[in-house]
Amino acid sequence: MKESVKVLGINGSPRKYGNTYKLLRLALEAAKMEGADTELIHLYDYEIKPCIGCLCDEQTICRYPCVIEDDMRSIYDMILEAHALIIATPVYWYSPSAVVKNFIDRLTAFENMITIKEYGRSLLEGKVAGIIACGNDSGCILAISQLYAILVSMGLSIPPWALAYYNKMGDVLEDENAVIDAINVGRVVVMMARSIREIDKWYDSEWARRMAAKLKENIRKEVNNMARKQLPEREKTYRKFLAEDSSTQL
Repeated sequence: MKESVKVLGINGSPRKYGNTYKLLRLALEAAKMEGADTELIHLYDYEIKPCIGCLCDEQTICRYPCVIEDDMRSIYDMILEAHALIIATPVYWYSPSAVVKNFIDRLTAFENMITIKEYGRSLLEGKVAGIIACGNDSGCILAISQLYAILVSMGLSIPPWALAYYNKMGDVLEDENAVIDAINVGRVVVMMARSIREIDKWYDSEWARRMAAKLKENIRKEVNNMARKQLPEREKTYRKFLAEDSSTQL
């Protein structure tokens, strides 16, 4: 019997009838067909205030459930219950929409739990993400790439092919490639959510700290040896160049 998976779909578009929403619905229906439970929220229905950068004053203040009292607190709880997120955004000037950016910034309260001694790990670690982006012009891949980099840095896992986009005018449901890609996003996030459950911890700072002293010393010796071999030849090249250059000057 397949393990249960919950997928949270996050619509970052103000248009609940637009192309962004359509592709997200396709992805969530595919996740259902893979046996997942799904839930969909519209970020524009919530009050999500901008991050105020607590960690720049005192890093440990930035933690779940966040000092800001707004609707993000209920979204945090939905994310904690989910195994996978599918974030869908319109593309505004080559980037995600402002409400998606606010949402992403506020996820720092989860990621920064890695610095809290009692936890020592991001509360997003072990969760999976897929991205959908739609716009009438170029910029979809830029927006997706930005979200990929941020989410991976926060501890989420992104499976192969976990992206779908559409950057034209018209009805996205008439674009076979975009429809297939969106359906596949729903499928792959469920597959990965099931497959990574045996991994207890991806980012282990204590293990890395134990390894650091030995590794640094070994690498320092290695590069010093390489420098002793390479530098004389490189310096010979530089001296030759300088000599030739000075002889050709008027």
